[in-house]
Amino acid sequence: MTQPKVIAFFPEASYGAALNCVGIAQQLRAMGARPVFICHAGFRGVFAEYGFPEYPLPSSGNESQTDWTDFINRHQDAFRRTPLEQIKSYVAPTWDAIVDTAIAAEEPLRQLLSQLKPALIVLDNVVMFPAIANAGAPWVRIISCAETELPDPAIPPYLSGCGGEPGPDWQQFAEKYQKAIAPAHRRMNAFLGECGLKARPAGEFLESSPFLNLLLSPDAVRFEREIPLEPATHVYLNGCVRQEAPYALPAFAAHHDGPLVLVSFGSLGAMDVSMIKRMIDVFAGLPYRFIVNVGPWRDDYARVPDNVFLESWFPQPSVVAQANLFIHHGGNNSFCEALYYGVPSLVMSYCWDGHDNARRADDVGVGRRIDRYHWTDEALAAAITGLLDDAAMRGRLETYAKAMKQSNGAAVAARAILDLL
Repeated sequence: MTQPKVIAFFPEASYGAALNCVGIAQQLRAMGARPVFICHAGFRGVFAEYGFPEYPLPSSGNESQTDWTDFINRHQDAFRRTPLEQIKSYVAPTWDAIVDTAIAAEEPLRQLLSQLKPALIVLDNVVMFPAIANAGAPWVRIISCAETELPDPAIPPYLSGCGGEPGPDWQQFAEKYQKAIAPAHRRMNAFLGECGLKARPAGEFLESSPFLNLLLSPDAVRFEREIPLEPATHVYLNGCVRQEAPYALPAFAAHHDGPLVLVSFGSLGAMDVSMIKRMIDVFAGLPYRFIVNVGPWRDDYARVPDNVFLESWFPQPSVVAQANLFIHHGGNNSFCEALYYGVPSLVMSYCWDGHDNARRADDVGVGRRIDRYHWTDEALAAAITGLLDDAAMRGRLETYAKAMKQSNGAAVAARAILDLL
């Protein structure tokens, strides 16, 4: 009997990319393929939890490997600034750290790929790893951030949170961004050259795959591009949601039959305990139920209102499916899950493509954005109530959700990957 060919997934060290890849791998496994995961040290056990073989990157002895939890903790002050101000305080340091990670991972990744001998490699990242390009197997790029990651003259600059038409704000952001990331980009190009690869144009750290590129961006929030992407190698998934175990809602001592609001700012956003405590004080005065993801900081919350339930972790898609409103940071997984289940989003972004998704939610009428820190109790309460009471938005979201479920983006991705083999 012929053994199924190995398909190696290598997501970046973030839960968004990791769990998105899980959804596609689940479909591949159901179709008879053998997906495995190459993972950074901090993600051991994440993929095994879903029944997939894991191959952690061995240590390279290079101390420049980034501890992303520590990195975020050291840059929390930047999250209070505008996207334009974050270019210097957060975006440029992040690109530096990403380049460090790619360089540190090169030799361990090359050795691991030579052992695994995958028939195909799936990369969900924002930077190129030369070991993948040189592995002798076709590779697939997943664009699991906002669609703005792939530039176009008609699309706002990546990470800018801009909307509308091209104008001075677009130009100002783009110019400042290019100047700030230029040192990291030069380092990346030097590294690519050492590995026998071509330099990338200014501002680009990862090229499109010549084989296949998968975009999560749902149709409801897609942009009209001035230069269309090549359809033979670029596939829109209309969202991509993993399968999760069912989640039984807890019993609430107050408002037990009220609308359900899910609050989750991702694995790193949960460290902002003081801001979440402010929100919980507002929740206490509203006639709704709230489930709040507080990560490993559960013990920091001494007083919890009767209509609030705190979790350190939960199978998020299974909770979104039961919610009436999702308050999140604009991460692409959270944004896609809200759309997939027809749930309005209240986006309180703090970094990266969360700014782009927050603006897009406002612009296309699938939610609202509110500044993460500069809000009053009255403004937050009004935003929550307004979205729960918006029947017109709910109708639009039901239509989008139906189309996304019919599209079955994870299965589309799996079929496209298998077609390469």
